[in-house]
Amino acid sequence: MTRASIYEKRHGGEDLKISGYYKKDYTSLNTWITLIWITIGYALVGGVIFLCYGDTLMEGLTIMRLFLYAAVAIGAYLVLLIIYGIGAGNFYAKKHTRAKQRVKRYLRDITRLQKMNDKKEKNRA
Repeated sequence: MTRASIYEKRHGGEDLKISGYYKKDYTSLNTWITLIWITIGYALVGGVIFLCYGDTLMEGLTIMRLFLYAAVAIGAYLVLLIIYGIGAGNFYAKKHTRAKQRVKRYLRDITRLQKMNDKKEKNRA
């Protein structure tokens, strides 16, 4: 009984929400959210870098140098997306698995409590 109560206070709400999704759906949704936030952050950092060093970058700018800057920026962005996409996918898959296991253990404890209460009720009657 105590273990179930502690679980409800610590992980109960979040785990029940997580376990309401299929593993693939939960992982995909949260990976996409992570990738969107990475894109926003990358754009903000790129904007700040351009504001700080824009004058220096524009000096002697040629078409070839512009393509080089664009290739480096796009390449770094793609590498960042791939790394974070794989990491987020693994992280959220493990998170879903752990939540599902805790919910199973919690439901097992609740079932045991219910059986114990039923036995007490039968003995009283």
